[in-house]
Amino acid sequence: MQLTGIHHLTAISAKPRENLAFYTGLLGMRLVKKTVNQDDVSAYHLFYADGRANPGTDLTFFDFPAAPERRGSNAISRTGLRVAGEPSLGYWRDRLKKAGGVTGDVVEVDGRLTLPFEDGEGQRLVLVDDGGGSGSASPWEKSPVPAEHQIRGLGPIVLTVHDLSRTAFVLTEVMNMRTVRDYAAHGAEIHVFAMGEGGPAAELHVIEGKDLPEARQGAGGVHHVAFRTPNEEQYHGWTQRLNELGVRNSGEIDRFYFRSLYFREPNGILFEIATDGPGFATDEPMATLGEKLSLPPFLEPRRAQIEAGLKPLG
Repeated sequence: MQLTGIHHLTAISAKPRENLAFYTGLLGMRLVKKTVNQDDVSAYHLFYADGRANPGTDLTFFDFPAAPERRGSNAISRTGLRVAGEPSLGYWRDRLKKAGGVTGDVVEVDGRLTLPFEDGEGQRLVLVDDGGGSGSASPWEKSPVPAEHQIRGLGPIVLTVHDLSRTAFVLTEVMNMRTVRDYAAHGAEIHVFAMGEGGPAAELHVIEGKDLPEARQGAGGVHHVAFRTPNEEQYHGWTQRLNELGVRNSGEIDRFYFRSLYFREPNGILFEIATDGPGFATDEPMATLGEKLSLPPFLEPRRAQIEAGLKPLG
């Protein structure tokens, strides 16, 4: 039983209007689902992805009026976004610097060209050249970014933890990932764990930060990362595996667009296992994804109340 890659990553924004403008306007991603946090319906849950909302391309945000994240250990510390080739990184370097944000330079890290940058709330991101691999691209025809330069999906994801051995044990012995290599960057040794066929769309890069303070979750930080399981049968298999190994978990939760299973690795980072389907076109046409507020069926009777409690996105 194998996880096949990164499914989605969910972060926190205290400025949903600016968030929408940044990820659709500047980064050119498609808003594929405008819905609410199913556990707190006063907050939006915004999903940005590729043109066809493929699993593995979703960068999502909870709209929480939170203080800024305090950076530190036991947190997801950078999110990779894949693009195809050195010309794309040059395009993005110029585009991001022109926009005036926090942007680094194109540098080779772990044998791949990368471009680190941040959004307006300090969300730490990095564009990674995936060499045109990691699956075929599904560009969005209405994106302000040319198709050849559009973001192709997520990965790799970087974690910083106090105790590497405890995290590594869960990744390899519980989640069936494999250790593939180590490398040095930014003054740290980084340990790479892969799942499925591997490659940047299916890697976690883990840094041990014993001397760092504990991170405090907040705006500009990450809430959780989700991993792909291809079908319901394997999803149920993961539930059984966690229970048999004594790993505390949420139990199976139906999020309507996918099925979820949550647990924390030993340093406290929230993990999710999520099914590839049924997908975001379940309740609205693919051509008009994200254009109106979508609610799962169990929340639909409360639509008027929920809409009244949400801030306009413009």
